[in-house]
Amino acid sequence: MFDLFRKHTKIMMMVMFLLIIPSFVLFGLDGYSRRQPSDKVVADVAGQDITQAQWDGVHKAQSDRMRESMPNLDAKMFDSAYARYASLEQLVHDRVTAVAAEKFHLFASDARLARFLQEDATIASLRLPNGKMDMERYRRLAAAQGVTPEGFENNVRLNLAKQQVEAGVRNSAFATPALAAVALNAYFEQREVQVLNFQSADYLTKVHPTDVELQTYYDAHSDMFQAAEQAHIEYVVLDLESVKKSIVLPESELKLYYEQNASRLSGKEERRASHILIVSPKDAPAVERQKAKSRAEELLKAVRSAPQNFAEFAKKNSQDPGSAAQGGDLNFFGRGAMVKPFEDAVFAMKKGGISGVVESDFGYHIIQLTDVKMPHLRSFEDLRPSIEADLKTQQAQHKYAEAAELFTNLVYEQSNSLKPVADKLNLAIKTDWQLGRQPQTGSVVGHQKFLDAIFSADSIEKKHNTEVIEIAPNQLIAGRVIEHHPARKLPFAEVRAQVQQRVTEQQATVLAQRDGKLALLKKNDKSVTMPAPVLVSRQQSNKVPHPVVQAAMRADTTSLPVTLGVSLGDQGYAVVRVTKVVHQDHRGTAKQDSDQYVAAWSAAEGLAYYDVLKQAMKASISVPKPGLQELATSK
Repeated sequence: MFDLFRKHTKIMMMVMFLLIIPSFVLFGLDGYSRRQPSDKVVADVAGQDITQAQWDGVHKAQSDRMRESMPNLDAKMFDSAYARYASLEQLVHDRVTAVAAEKFHLFASDARLARFLQEDATIASLRLPNGKMDMERYRRLAAAQGVTPEGFENNVRLNLAKQQVEAGVRNSAFATPALAAVALNAYFEQREVQVLNFQSADYLTKVHPTDVELQTYYDAHSDMFQAAEQAHIEYVVLDLESVKKSIVLPESELKLYYEQNASRLSGKEERRASHILIVSPKDAPAVERQKAKSRAEELLKAVRSAPQNFAEFAKKNSQDPGSAAQGGDLNFFGRGAMVKPFEDAVFAMKKGGISGVVESDFGYHIIQLTDVKMPHLRSFEDLRPSIEADLKTQQAQHKYAEAAELFTNLVYEQSNSLKPVADKLNLAIKTDWQLGRQPQTGSVVGHQKFLDAIFSADSIEKKHNTEVIEIAPNQLIAGRVIEHHPARKLPFAEVRAQVQQRVTEQQATVLAQRDGKLALLKKNDKSVTMPAPVLVSRQQSNKVPHPVVQAAMRADTTSLPVTLGVSLGDQGYAVVRVTKVVHQDHRGTAKQDSDQYVAAWSAAEGLAYYDVLKQAMKASISVPKPGLQELATSK
């Protein structure tokens, strides 16, 4: 990849939230599009609302996924306003393509679904050495997303359909050699520059703002010196964990559960088998299926005549590439790991036995049961902690609805205090002394709906309990304001040091830019000494400030040398002299570079088409987009 992407990793991380994290396949966003209880609407697509709760869920899922795949990245990046907004844009993108797929009647066939499940790396990792799917792990993968295997496959099918919406545009992108050459030559071109920097930091000791200047700046920028609105609150949370704490289980109930479930809790029976497979897919012609079956029946006779040589028969005759070399050995497996006809045969056999010809969707099997591993019965003392935890979880799930109703009633009926509900349900009253209006990811009091309730007029003026708010499945919260501190202008004396720092930096920048512009006017004066030249390009800055590189690469080099001035904002000013243009020879990587250019062009066309789709689907986002300051803060 171009060095640009390596040298700006953190910025590109933010871009990944919008462009690279796909809304498809194994970790699709569909699971979060199910409507939550009434919530603040943050976006709309084709008349369908997207709520704050859905946005929070998607952002958490994406952040967790990125943290897992890139553990060395600063976790604060994922909680920045820019990253959160990118998650919302991704959710809108997913909804737009879903609506478009339905409108355009796009779908994924059974064959396309099967091919994807065969080719996907995550699914491939679930296969056993013999190539069969580990169904237990497959079920766990689906369960982790809150769906059954059938629901998982349906989500994959839907996401494959959504991919087709933009695929026609993205996959049709191309670039002529001449067009690619122009762009790539400009990208790889280097320029020799001399850079004379006038840095604001070097002028800080040369300026001494007066008290009048400080007061004038403070009066003109009072909005910069505000204490944010805050509330001192107390709150209570009801969730499954708090319900569990109130449950006391008698010892007799734990022992009864152990007696009824000891075998299941101790583990599953496992069996070890070897097999000989004669391949014949279920959709093969009947003649071929019969031919394969006859071959299996002939082998069965030979195997039964010399069962001690089963491994040799398997090595020579089995068509299962995953086990033939091991004499057909499949190692130990439990129920659910193999296709049903195979599993039924294995678990009906006795150790050392050889089955008849077993038919499955893959062909015909001859099976030898080589070992049986029965689970070791674990003692009550060993299993007691897990039994108690399981039973408390089960009972908490049953009692939660009742507790939630009582929680809601008490919070409403005793509106001037949270103590009655805390005492009744044995909940802890917690406090937050500096709660602001800004939502906080991962904080129960930082949920937008709770903040809206806390900072409502009723809560602030009357100090009433808020309504009960569901901030997550099986998690309720209610709070009340103890003290409220509105936003206020900080007195000059309190912020004088901050004002002085800002005015000093501002005046230093003025001096730096003044001297830089004077030096530019004297560009041909021998008294102005330029530093040694360095090579820069669009992909290699060589420690030269980015605005300077951009200006140097855009400069008209018809007549060299060419000198220009570049404002560095509050960093100062730079005088840049371009002395030479160096054309890079990239013929050795021409094909790779051209392919990357086409990929970039494809992405640009895809984004342009997506903009058209957004307009057609009347997609809108009601949350303000964070500015460059938020991006800079996240870096």
